[in-house]
Amino acid sequence: MHADRPRERLVRYGAGVLSTQELLTLLIASGTAGASASTIAETLSERFPTLTDLAGRDVAELRAVRGMGTAKASTLCAAFELAHRIQAAPFSDRPAITTPASVARLLTPHMRHLRTEQFRVVLLNSANQIIRIVDVSSGSLNAVMIHPREVFRIAIAENAAAVILVHNHPSGNVEPSREDCAITRQLVDAGRIVDIRVLDHIIIGGDAFTSFADRHLL
Repeated sequence: MHADRPRERLVRYGAGVLSTQELLTLLIASGTAGASASTIAETLSERFPTLTDLAGRDVAELRAVRGMGTAKASTLCAAFELAHRIQAAPFSDRPAITTPASVARLLTPHMRHLRTEQFRVVLLNSANQIIRIVDVSSGSLNAVMIHPREVFRIAIAENAAAVILVHNHPSGNVEPSREDCAITRQLVDAGRIVDIRVLDHIIIGGDAFTSFADRHLL
């Protein structure tokens, strides 16, 4: 159905509901003789597991992917450069995180309609202001099962003082699973080693959310 297409879902719910592959499909716009835009986006997602990896590539590296010509590669590079400039706003303009509800208010509009489970990390400076929000993992099941190095490699590179973990449950059930609790404990322990605090883990389901900090689960 047309309503299920990425562009129509973006118009209806906002860009935050689209998967990385769907967003890349819209940017690529059209396919080639041997591959559709969706197929090219899937190949990019497989070759570069995170958007951070993909955003660091130049035109020559992107053109090495089958179906990616100069025009498509240039479009992606331009899009990532624009995103970088937005993220580089002065610290004084960045929102401060004061409560779990403030994180939920910020991210719920972008995550409540997601069909896949996505794990995001909110990077904070020492004043609890947002440095970046990074997509770390996405998948239909168990996207929360990530390795601490995927979180703290980015946090260290950005000189973050603390992080807040956020992921969604497409089912709408915000009760933490055993896997949710296990990865949270693992990330809290890893954060202590690298001296980057894990302030909270928030699960979003529809318009509801659960805060591990509020429930004393950290």
